[in-house]
Amino acid sequence: MVDTHRTTHGRALHPLHAILLAFPLPLFLGALLSDWAYSTSYQVQWTNFASWLIAGALLGGGLALLWALIEWVISGPARTARHAVYFLVLLAMWVLGFINALVHAKDAWAAMPAGLWLSAIVTVLALVASLVGYSGLRGGVK
Repeated sequence: MVDTHRTTHGRALHPLHAILLAFPLPLFLGALLSDWAYSTSYQVQWTNFASWLIAGALLGGGLALLWALIEWVISGPARTARHAVYFLVLLAMWVLGFINALVHAKDAWAAMPAGLWLSAIVTVLALVASLVGYSGLRGGVK
């Protein structure tokens, strides 16, 4: 019996792209935990920590976003719907992360609860982007 059902696994990310994609999730998660710590203790330093973590996540996420855009444009016939989904999730993560940075630029008391909710949403988007990116951009059944 011949097995004619083959699956092709997704192509792994370029190692530098994978490194850049590794930054947003833990940094946004750290910002979420810092926001939660502020909401329970009202120690202003926690919002300062969150602001710096968000800035780092935006830097790494912005570079990963740029790399995803370039790869999406030059992939040509190998382009799949996953490229678009990956790029759009990264874009949404970065835009909402930037809005979150602006919210955190306000006074610590004024940043809550919007900062906490935005941190939670951006953390989930970073998780989704990581799952899509690390699972490979070319997939499917042939």
